[in-house]
Amino acid sequence: MADIVIKNARILTCKSSGPKFGKYMQELGIIEKGFIAIENGIIKEVGEGSGERFYNEHTKIIDAKNKTVLPGFVDPHTHLVHYGSREDELDLKLKGVPYIEILKRGGGILSTVKATRSASKDELMKKIKKSLDLMLLWGTTTVEAKSGYGLNFEDEVKCLNVLKDCGHPVDIVRTYMGAHAIPEEYKHDREGYIKLMTEEVIPYVAENKLAEFIDCFCEEGVFSIEESERILLKGKEYGLKIKIHADEIEPMGGAELAGRIGAVSAEHLVAASDEGIEAMKKGNVIPVLLPGTSFYLRLGKYARARKMIEMGLPIALATDYNPGTCPTESLQSIMVFASMGMGLTPSEVINAMTINAAYAICRGNEIGSIEKGKKADVLIMDAPNENYIIYHFGINHIDTVIKNGEIVVREGMLCYKEGEFTWNI
Repeated sequence: MADIVIKNARILTCKSSGPKFGKYMQELGIIEKGFIAIENGIIKEVGEGSGERFYNEHTKIIDAKNKTVLPGFVDPHTHLVHYGSREDELDLKLKGVPYIEILKRGGGILSTVKATRSASKDELMKKIKKSLDLMLLWGTTTVEAKSGYGLNFEDEVKCLNVLKDCGHPVDIVRTYMGAHAIPEEYKHDREGYIKLMTEEVIPYVAENKLAEFIDCFCEEGVFSIEESERILLKGKEYGLKIKIHADEIEPMGGAELAGRIGAVSAEHLVAASDEGIEAMKKGNVIPVLLPGTSFYLRLGKYARARKMIEMGLPIALATDYNPGTCPTESLQSIMVFASMGMGLTPSEVINAMTINAAYAICRGNEIGSIEKGKKADVLIMDAPNENYIIYHFGINHIDTVIKNGEIVVREGMLCYKEGEFTWNI
């Protein structure tokens, strides 16, 4: 018997034995008028028909007629933990001041560092819970979250502990990103800050299991290729898996580095070269693309998603939620930017936000598709098909969210009780 059965559903299973690439990104594994049986937080069965054999007097039956059912969205690149906001930079962006120039003036990341350092753990906790609630309301059930607004030992550890200790239905995967910028106190001592990360922070983070991944902002004016490689390989030495902010603004060779050092993913990639794309393919690196950032920074260009798909790479999509360059928690908004800005089809967008995004954070065997034995992370969207979700933009299509087998959003409203969930990494 099942705890929950969804019936009469148009189901997009997104089923795959690995990340989807090339022409396979068009395949959604659609079941018309199907059912999903859920028991003890796990998908018990998926198939055609009503699933009546799984009913008993205690089963919650959800009729999804005229709705589309798909896996919970996975957001594989966010800067969730920070304090303050940067709306004061909007005027500079509109005047065409480049992001790196804003950073040099003490704005950008460094502005948020000041606010985050001054914030208490409770203040940070309250802020991230508010963002996680918004994400959940819009269909995100698993999120990757980077540190990087502490930029010293104490505050980087504080931020990672906030993520570790905060109970919320949304599952989180933690990434240490001390290499987000050079802090003000080290602006004349780059080597001193790199040594702080590699000799003190990384060993502590790994030993105390505060993060699973390490990331670095490899960009002109931030960290060089050589510095990035040194930092990332030190993390790998301590058992952290590699992610990298690569070729966001300038073609630095970050994509090539990702392929060479065995990164799980390379992220941004707006300026990635053909050689970089080929290197990622050879290194089995998943490109995580962030079209919302291209839109918000008014770059006038997006990462070459179509080129990557044609070359056989399994692209993923993410919000890049952060206070400066993409302040949105909504993956449904990113769907529109990915489709209209990059030319991706609805099928490619959905696979990039579900199964491929799950593999980009090493969770593809647990989430990202609707299939027997996986976690019951399921969205019921008030849309007749996948095209409609992008076609009718600017609204929230979520009707119901099921997370780990529990209904946490009902009729577009949060319905979970705080304190009932424990953090799951």
